[in-house]
Amino acid sequence: MKRSTSQKQLSNTELASFCNQMALILKSGISSIEGISIMLEESENTSEKVILQTIYDTLLETGNLFKALEVSGVFPSYLLHMVEIGEQTGRLDDVMKSLALHYEREDNISHSIRSAVTYPLIMISMMIAVILILITKVMPIFNQVFAQLGQEMTGFSKALLSIGTAVNRYSAVLIAVLMVFLILGIYFAKTTGGRKAFASFANHIPAVRRLYDKTSSCRFADCMALTLSSGLNPDYCTELAQNLIEDEQFRQKIDTCHQMLSEGSELSAALTRTGIFSGVYGRMTNLASRTGGLDTVMREIADKYEEEIDNRLTSMISILEPTLVIILSVIVGIILLSVMLPLMGIMSSL
Repeated sequence: MKRSTSQKQLSNTELASFCNQMALILKSGISSIEGISIMLEESENTSEKVILQTIYDTLLETGNLFKALEVSGVFPSYLLHMVEIGEQTGRLDDVMKSLALHYEREDNISHSIRSAVTYPLIMISMMIAVILILITKVMPIFNQVFAQLGQEMTGFSKALLSIGTAVNRYSAVLIAVLMVFLILGIYFAKTTGGRKAFASFANHIPAVRRLYDKTSSCRFADCMALTLSSGLNPDYCTELAQNLIEDEQFRQKIDTCHQMLSEGSELSAALTRTGIFSGVYGRMTNLASRTGGLDTVMREIADKYEEEIDNRLTSMISILEPTLVIILSVIVGIILLSVMLPLMGIMSSL
């Protein structure tokens, strides 16, 4: 758990690290307060020391890890709730290990999505940069060649030259527009409202919608595995899982599932009818409900969904990469041909 900035909610990586350390400490028979003391002594990061010191001081006063983590203000409500349940049931070590696995999975999913989005953005940025260089730097050089030959650019090449001239003349405006797009990108990536707005737009794209559904199903199954293994009933587990999901459409599915469970429906039937799980995973939960081990099956389902997400993202990148390269090649080729063909015609007539 390392932080170098002001205290705010810990990242998934930091949460996984903290939970792993606490699980190891508790499994070894060391108390929570002794464990925090050990972590405090070993910490070399100033911000981390402040957080651990706050936790340690509160533990001394209350003897309650849940309260100590809550006072620190850097842990999410889901983790706090699960720690409280772990303390009440005497299974805090198991809960901490499960939380570590949960946040490691969350980090893996986030990393996969960031990687899938980053590459196309870099390629598109390179395309824009190459096109701008061609129309602002290369086209004026060709225009001078035409002028030396007593000719003028016509048609498409003249239009590109005019665009390049306008870009050079209003470069400050172009930079301002690019800054606006950069700020919007940061807003959509870093803020909750921005992510919801982007998700609302992306929901209209079938491929992205399917990816959102798989990601939400993975998180739901992972949460259900953790909460069920802590001895909670399925009805309450779905309520907790709903708080983890950001996608509004999927949250509505969970809400419907929760209502069906309250009315007496079986968990497997509710999950299948609401579309939270596909048919095969619904049958897996149905079998597990009858034979026991539902938490284990839920973890297996989460693993399968995570694998499907990785495969889908890899497939999308493998399609986007050559597509963007082809588009860039075609655009550059058209720009160069619009100049070279007339120039070759002029040269041949001399």
